[in-house]
Amino acid sequence: MSAWKTFVCMIAAAFTVSMPVRADRHTPLLPAAKMADNGMHAQTWLYGSSLDLRQDLTATAKQGKRLVIFWEQKDCAYCKPMYDVNLRIPRIVEKVTSNFNVIKLDIQGERAVTDLDGAILTEGQLARKFRIMYTPTLQFLPESMEKAAGRNIADSEVFRAETYFKPFHFNFILHYVQTKGYESEPNFQRWLGDIGRGLDANGIEYDLWADALPPHLPDKY
Repeated sequence: MSAWKTFVCMIAAAFTVSMPVRADRHTPLLPAAKMADNGMHAQTWLYGSSLDLRQDLTATAKQGKRLVIFWEQKDCAYCKPMYDVNLRIPRIVEKVTSNFNVIKLDIQGERAVTDLDGAILTEGQLARKFRIMYTPTLQFLPESMEKAAGRNIADSEVFRAETYFKPFHFNFILHYVQTKGYESEPNFQRWLGDIGRGLDANGIEYDLWADALPPHLPDKY
């Protein structure tokens, strides 16, 4: 695992469900997600995958969006705050749906999925192939099949977010990929540090531990 991925995992561990939940008093939350029959959360805006990720990536690129794989599993403890907190914040959901097509795969699933390199494996086999060790994990794919250059998902992903992040970090992970921040700064934490210094310089208060986004976060974010 690369140094930046290891560091991101360490940061994520600090923002887990062990912290107290603080309600967002500034913006009403969206309705809570319901549980599907398979024991995982359901979202109406998830992308209807063909399970051929080459086709999904091509279709997503034509929409001007980015394809994301959301790895989950039944009874996932860290998926709960993702749905109960992050994915109930309207601003975050708007950022997701406007810029990304999100496919949900089961880390233990049996559905056959075609990788970008043409390999056909079950969801569980793909998870092991990509060394998916935590749920939730988000894999942000390249912009197009041309960018993938025949490589599999793990070798062509532009960013991976492992386990749960609080809303501030999660929002900026999305912004980092949306704006291709990884091209100028491959280290997400260093990139985010620059964002934080900019917020500080403009007198914008933010709380990394909060279960809400800063009330005065600039529109560009």
